[in-house]
Amino acid sequence: MTNSLSNWLSEKRIDGSLSRNSKASIPILSFEFVPPRTAPMEQRLWHCIQGLAPLAPRFVSVTYGAGGTTQAGTLSTVLRLKRETDLVPAAHLTCVGATREEVDDLARCYWDAGVHHIVALRGDPPAGATDYNPQPAGYACASNLVAGLRRIADFDISVAAYPETHPTASSPDADLDNLKRKLDAGATRAITQYFFDSEIYLRFLDRCLAAGITAPIIPGIMPVSDYEQIVRFSAVCGVTVPAWLRNLFDGTEENPDLRRIVASMVAVEQIRTLQTYGLNEFHISTLNRADLTYAIAHSLGVRPIQTNASHNVTDPLETTEIPDERETSTDFDTTKGLQEGAPPLMLRTLFG
Repeated sequence: MTNSLSNWLSEKRIDGSLSRNSKASIPILSFEFVPPRTAPMEQRLWHCIQGLAPLAPRFVSVTYGAGGTTQAGTLSTVLRLKRETDLVPAAHLTCVGATREEVDDLARCYWDAGVHHIVALRGDPPAGATDYNPQPAGYACASNLVAGLRRIADFDISVAAYPETHPTASSPDADLDNLKRKLDAGATRAITQYFFDSEIYLRFLDRCLAAGITAPIIPGIMPVSDYEQIVRFSAVCGVTVPAWLRNLFDGTEENPDLRRIVASMVAVEQIRTLQTYGLNEFHISTLNRADLTYAIAHSLGVRPIQTNASHNVTDPLETTEIPDERETSTDFDTTKGLQEGAPPLMLRTLFG
């Protein structure tokens, strides 16, 4: 049993909550990146990677587009991360739009390149499709994909979890059963959809423990760089946006510096609160922007260390003007819904 789950299970409870530790430790962080679709986006991505690499995250994941639309971008980004940095890359891999043989071949490509961590997901249907239909010759669901990966090699496998229940699940219990099937099939850990009220995650963790799930359930953290954008995605993903969050961001629309300060404060407070309940590992969606994620990590006590960055990564960044991160759009078009590009896992409704 992991330390966090052991702490949650064994700590003395007061009025339904765990007793709070007096001193929070430095958390273990991992980061999520989005594969670029254009040359400027690629520059921004590698600027972000260069900025965050010194923080030595446990791993960095690269998302996968709906219907497999960014397979090439995900593959090239992951392989470059492996080739040119000291970071541990985790490749998102889905069942959608590919046969079992094609998925297996891609998995073997990753393994042979030294990429041994896969985020296994069922995936979203392609643009224009409303329902998920398994590929006739493909993996039907994420638990089948996990089992298939286990047959290929000894991958480190992460899967998705939904503290507020996936929107297409028939019930919370059915959603939890699905998570258990993925873990029983051989997944190492689950990474949650983002959430804002810590109690939502803690009650979900209670339900996981009651269901016999003892694998790590890593909280997904979504810094709110754009409040209106988060509201739109949350409505699709079934994530509750609490009134206190709206109140905090009220009046920041024309003040990007204030908005970033508030976003950093919210994420740090969320992580610190969860740390008092025994959690110490968190997965942060970067939206390919280093400044906000770096500020959050710094506030949590994470400090840079010496890392290897090849000249292939650093030289272009020294001579190329990178757009101001406060003013540029993210690497997906929020006006076109979740099916365009490769939004972060925590802004998607990936189910399996």
